[in-house]
Amino acid sequence: MTSGAFAATPVAATPKPVPASQTMRALPDAPVEKVIVTYKNRTAEAGSNAAAKSDAAEKAAKTGEKLSFERRLAGGGALVNLGGKATEQDVAEVMNAFRADPSVASVEPDIRAYAMAVAPNDTDYAKQWDLFEPTGGMNVPAAWDRATGSGVTVAVIDTGYAAHSDLASNVIAGYDFISTSADARDGNGRDADAKDEGDWNATDGECGTGSKASNSSWHGTHVAGTIAAVTNNTKGIAGIAYNAKIEPVRVLGKCGGSSSDIADAITWASGGSVPGVPANPNPAKVINMSLGGASSTCPSVYQTAINGAVSRGTTVVVAAGNSNANASGFTPANCTGVITVASTNRAGARSYYSNYGTIVDVAAPGGETRNATDTPGTVTTPENAIYSTLNSGLTTQSTETYKPYQGTSMAAPHIAGLAALLKSAKSTLTPADIESAIKNTARPLPGTCTGGCGTGIADAAKAVDSVLTTTPPSGTVFTNSTDVAIPDNTTVSSPIAVTGLAGNAPATLKVGVDIKHTWRGDLVVDLVAPDGTVRNLKASSSSDSADNVQTTYTVDASSEVANGTWKLQVRDVASGDTGYIDSWSLTF
Repeated sequence: MTSGAFAATPVAATPKPVPASQTMRALPDAPVEKVIVTYKNRTAEAGSNAAAKSDAAEKAAKTGEKLSFERRLAGGGALVNLGGKATEQDVAEVMNAFRADPSVASVEPDIRAYAMAVAPNDTDYAKQWDLFEPTGGMNVPAAWDRATGSGVTVAVIDTGYAAHSDLASNVIAGYDFISTSADARDGNGRDADAKDEGDWNATDGECGTGSKASNSSWHGTHVAGTIAAVTNNTKGIAGIAYNAKIEPVRVLGKCGGSSSDIADAITWASGGSVPGVPANPNPAKVINMSLGGASSTCPSVYQTAINGAVSRGTTVVVAAGNSNANASGFTPANCTGVITVASTNRAGARSYYSNYGTIVDVAAPGGETRNATDTPGTVTTPENAIYSTLNSGLTTQSTETYKPYQGTSMAAPHIAGLAALLKSAKSTLTPADIESAIKNTARPLPGTCTGGCGTGIADAAKAVDSVLTTTPPSGTVFTNSTDVAIPDNTTVSSPIAVTGLAGNAPATLKVGVDIKHTWRGDLVVDLVAPDGTVRNLKASSSSDSADNVQTTYTVDASSEVANGTWKLQVRDVASGDTGYIDSWSLTF
């Protein structure tokens, strides 16, 4: 079987301004509204919220500020609210008051932090709509605060590597798996030099009936640039996983490449053993294959190699194909264990050429240089292709350059780059974890996709966030310590917003209640679930004259979704005694 690259002819690109939201900006000068007070060990304030609240009131009286104890931090510090935006002088006065207290170990302002992702300074970044535009882009810049691909090697199984200064520092040694000397054009068969020798065809019919003469594509170098071009180097483009390493693995030469060579390349790239080939010293955790051929089934030689790669922890990404047909008729897109990628255009619709179908897992920007209704072969929207690293040589390598291409070959490396971001964000992720994260966080296409484009357009930031968001363990406590007054014959409530929990609340939900109120028999206390369901915790009693409600109730809340706003509702049913909700908590 012979496979070829899934890319189209390069076209000229037109720059587009970078959104203002992604240009360089100074951090805002936010006023201080709270301070964090850490008390010395064994002081009353260190262990008692009531004592900390009393101390805040004392400092308020001393400074004339509206101070209030807000809550206890996980590290033990007390968060003290200044009652609004305070001047620098007010903040200094409050902090000096706490510092003068011998029971205080430290006090510091509760400062603001901001996302550090800004547009990189690469000169052609403005042309990379596929990374940042909200309609057709993949929301990549918002992911760079949390992952950049560090520590991850991506194998680009393709035409090899054409030297390029915007890639060089991220390229490691690869391998040439083209076993036929004439196809390799390097005078021998397989060797340790993954240099792209060119895949041009001099005459029509040279590569089979219907084949056309063509220049070299430098396809592998274009793919590699999308994944990991050097970024913030004041030149060229930005790579999606710009701190990842590219391992070029050459399988496509004159007239494409053979499935036997490609299968061996998959095995070697993922750290498997290939007879007659030295072991790979840098096994890749992600493989990109922007290639394919027609086949109604996945050849066993491919499937065996892919199974081996996945078992070694390597995520395999493949292009769906450019025939505007069902991807089930193309391979390795129809193999199992891979992430099959369709192409979308700048408007967020399926590119007119992209394959589709139920085997497509997800879509990504691949570009489109004309509208589907335009004359085939014309170029009407050149700025809508994918801009990346290339070479200017017509046959053999010449000078480095940049060009826009379109194709599912361009869509696949967007997903390979995202896979590298995910793996660098959380090294324990399996290929199945990575595929799930990408598919589960994709957004619906803004445009149309007749035939099926998987779960939608991948969203890099959401995917990375999803693997870094952990579910709090059993025993997680949520607390509201803001005082709520309980006047006579009224109903009041205090909310707690529960987030980050999976599934339903437990059958043994603990509701801790601290209500200060004389003659507590006046009170009816209820727990209100996020959906409005009311569970009574305490009834009123005309004979209960004791003060305060300070206890923990156990509630079967297993029918309720855990996340949402829960409320402690307190109703005073008689006159003559008042009080307030001091604090309350939920323990899941």
